[in-house]
Amino acid sequence: MFVGLSVRITYDGSATVFPVSTPDPFPPAPDGSTLIHTRRYEVRAYKLNDDRFMLRGVVIDEKPAGLYVATDPEVLWVHHMVVDLELKFPELLIDKATVTFHERPHTHCTDIEPDYQKLVGLSIARGFNAKVKELFGGPRGCTHIGALLSAMAPVAIQSTWSMRASTSGGIRPPSGEITAEMRRRSYAMNLNTCHMWDENGDMVRGIETGEPMEVPLWISKRYKKLGLDDSEWDKFRS
Repeated sequence: MFVGLSVRITYDGSATVFPVSTPDPFPPAPDGSTLIHTRRYEVRAYKLNDDRFMLRGVVIDEKPAGLYVATDPEVLWVHHMVVDLELKFPELLIDKATVTFHERPHTHCTDIEPDYQKLVGLSIARGFNAKVKELFGGPRGCTHIGALLSAMAPVAIQSTWSMRASTSGGIRPPSGEITAEMRRRSYAMNLNTCHMWDENGDMVRGIETGEPMEVPLWISKRYKKLGLDDSEWDKFRS
């Protein structure tokens, strides 16, 4: 943990969601340096019902106060775009898409907003980034929206676990009901997405033979902080 890390708890106005922490994950600036630009991506997922959730992504480019106008005491946003995607669960098909330019450099930047209706019907799982580049790359779209969509796609995958947890109170059926095919489907979207999920790697090999997976480090740390044992993870999963 970085020294001086601060965490703010904010609310998005909905009584049906938990508060969201907004930590500053950056270490102190390099000695003698001056901040000249900040880009922020934030993506949140909202459960709409048992078979639908929404991803809301935001990208902001920010200039420090006083950089462009010496007497200006406020930071200056040069980009602020929002993308809303409603997805069917568990298919991860985009059912509704909205792109909004709140801050942009040119009047006609917004002319491209309707083109993003082409997202409707696409799967946000494997192959999504390539499809986004095909449809909206270069002069066919907005480079900042493209980058935001790329940041949103992994959040959809992460949200599938949260959808299962919030719907059934766990993320797997009782162990006696798990077949080899069910086990493989449960992690199919993760295969070959990184070195840990190499289909020929040790972790996948262990999963396929029915070995228990390592308790995720993030929940193990939280269990310890709460005085709980890692066995709570198996209770939750089942």
